[in-house]
Amino acid sequence: MQLYAGIDLHSSNIYLGILDGKNKRIFGKRLPNCIEKIKMALEPFKKDIADIAVESTYNWYWLVDGLMAEGYPVRLANPAAMKQYDGLKYKDDKTDAFWLAQMLALKILPEGYIYPKEGRPVRDLLRRRLRYVNHRTSHILSFQSLITRNLGIKMSARQIKRLKTEDIHQLFDSPHLILAADSSRAAIEFYKSRIKIMEKQVLPQVECKPEFELLRTIPGIGLILSQTIMLEVGDIMRFRKVGKYVSYCRCVKSENLSNKKKKGEGNRKSGNRYLSWAYVEAAHHSMRFCPAAHKFYQRKKAQKNGAVATKALAAKLARASYYIMRDRVPYNGEKLFGS
Repeated sequence: MQLYAGIDLHSSNIYLGILDGKNKRIFGKRLPNCIEKIKMALEPFKKDIADIAVESTYNWYWLVDGLMAEGYPVRLANPAAMKQYDGLKYKDDKTDAFWLAQMLALKILPEGYIYPKEGRPVRDLLRRRLRYVNHRTSHILSFQSLITRNLGIKMSARQIKRLKTEDIHQLFDSPHLILAADSSRAAIEFYKSRIKIMEKQVLPQVECKPEFELLRTIPGIGLILSQTIMLEVGDIMRFRKVGKYVSYCRCVKSENLSNKKKKGEGNRKSGNRYLSWAYVEAAHHSMRFCPAAHKFYQRKKAQKNGAVATKALAAKLARASYYIMRDRVPYNGEKLFGS
């Protein structure tokens, strides 16, 4: 008798529900987030469990890794793609867990990708780097605003990065403004130093892979962007078609049409936001250094607007990188933009 288990995961506890092939509830219990207690609860059913569905929340690593280490077949459920009947009057963790198990049994569970455990630390470190870059940018913008507001001058980001404590004392005469400005300068320096350390740590982990250098043949994709793309993608063969990959990169429209009229939108957040950022950044760089990309951008901008044109160029680059990583071939501008 095959059994199907669903786990509704939260920050401090889970709800485990087990069904048989006839949709009969065999076991249901709330357990703390302790892998040993969860394994003890599953042990009596281990021989018969065909699949376990775990809800893909922010903290799924420990649970999925622990279950897979014990030999359990685990599926990562995509919450953004799951939808229960809208007319349900009552729903809780118990019903959610058994709903996961039921979709497993019916073979209709929308699945997420279980990124290999050994590659997660490097990928997550690069994600942390991006967060620090955003923090540094926010401090730079705040510093620029402080200077413009009090001195009536505009200072570029490059000039602000070069400022020293003595320069700030010359700019402002108020001790309060000096403290505020020097605090921003210190924060910028801190994030800058940590970003450099992270980059030195990540580079040796990815430079040996053949896809790494090939991605850099695309105009606009440099060292950091190629690292981000390759680490976020993982195994490119999990995308059977290029359209699936471009959609995963959030480079396609999210809308529902009926009789050529827009009736609503789909889930705009479905996909990978880090890949979305990477290809938009690549589009901005590409239009500066590649004449064909700049021409494509200008044509799209004349038809729609700048934001749509940038996204269209990002989608183009995403399609190119898919074939480069899948087939391990260098970039060919004529295939992407035409001769």
